[in-house]
Amino acid sequence: MLTIEPIVRLTTQLARLPGIGQKSAQRLAYHILDTPLAQAQELAAAIIAAREKVVDCPICGTYTDVSPCGICADTGRDGSILCVVCDAKDVIAMERTREFHGKYHVLHGVLSPVDGVGPNDIRISELVERVKAGGIKEVILATNPDVEGEATASYIARLLKPMGVSCSRIAHGIPIGGNLEYTDEVTLAKAMEGRRPL
Repeated sequence: MLTIEPIVRLTTQLARLPGIGQKSAQRLAYHILDTPLAQAQELAAAIIAAREKVVDCPICGTYTDVSPCGICADTGRDGSILCVVCDAKDVIAMERTREFHGKYHVLHGVLSPVDGVGPNDIRISELVERVKAGGIKEVILATNPDVEGEATASYIARLLKPMGVSCSRIAHGIPIGGNLEYTDEVTLAKAMEGRRPL
């Protein structure tokens, strides 16, 4: 088989991206080769610029190109309510709802003893320091509803409750438009636990 080293290298690098398998990486590589050189250079420049200019906000930990980020700098947001999320992309998901008007704390991961990730490997101590500094009345734990996300939320709640801050957990359950027949047992159980009066 004909091996062209630059194509192999590009395919290998693309395959390292999450959700991109070898075949998808190869398709992307050939797509990039089929684009005009100027367009490929713009893509490369955008990747380099994002990697060089985007940093973690020193307050909340989300990605930003200014310090502090726009959310932390916004005096119109309620600084007494803090939403704790796993990753910077979760901030974007929460903001799309247009329902949350407080501030955020990004952990940059979840507790996972199997993977060797403990409390000192994610931004839990920074969260504790923010709560100790005062002014925060409620912490909303918006980690994913998987084993690691639940363990992380429970651990944080145990740490923060003695500090007199209210801890709440986002509800989990059946998605809008979902069908009970096709919903798994764990999701149904969470939906029953999170029921509310009408």
